[in-house]
Amino acid sequence: MIGGGELKNGMTILYNGEPYRVEYFQHVKPGKGSAFTRTKLRNLTSGSVLEQTFKARDDIETAVVERKEMEYLYRDPSALHFMDPETYEEIPLPADRCEKIAPFLKENMRVTALLWQEKLLDISLPNFVELKVTKTAPGHRGDTVTGGSKPATLETGGVVNVPLFVNEGDVIQIDTRTGEYLSRVT
Repeated sequence: MIGGGELKNGMTILYNGEPYRVEYFQHVKPGKGSAFTRTKLRNLTSGSVLEQTFKARDDIETAVVERKEMEYLYRDPSALHFMDPETYEEIPLPADRCEKIAPFLKENMRVTALLWQEKLLDISLPNFVELKVTKTAPGHRGDTVTGGSKPATLETGGVVNVPLFVNEGDVIQIDTRTGEYLSRVT
């Protein structure tokens, strides 16, 4: 248990029996009355966002979540499937919960899974991944004056903007947090 004034970004708490991650907090000390904390909470099971205020004297239960390395297996129309390499148990995560990370997921990639009561809540990718460019328009000589970019389709089906010198077949490094091109891998 923690007090309402001890909330921080990234903490996982139980609120109404469900796990929530604190996305934003602001401690407020009004001139009159008691201090409180204004928060924005993300439900880890449904993905919905809730704004809630807690008084400093409120007791808040922390959620015990487990971070575990898992392996991405495959995607079907409704879910992405991950495997626990220790138990070989396959756990699906609904596809609508993975829209942000799906363009960078490659089969057999190791990811960090967030589990609560044996239920898969969220997936975290490595900060940087290396993927092959499968389709892109050729860069034209002389187009580099403006430092232009062009879209490139990756082996996973995702599309990122790359510099004009990147060609089909090149392996590039991508920052998964922003979805931006970083460099060409030699």
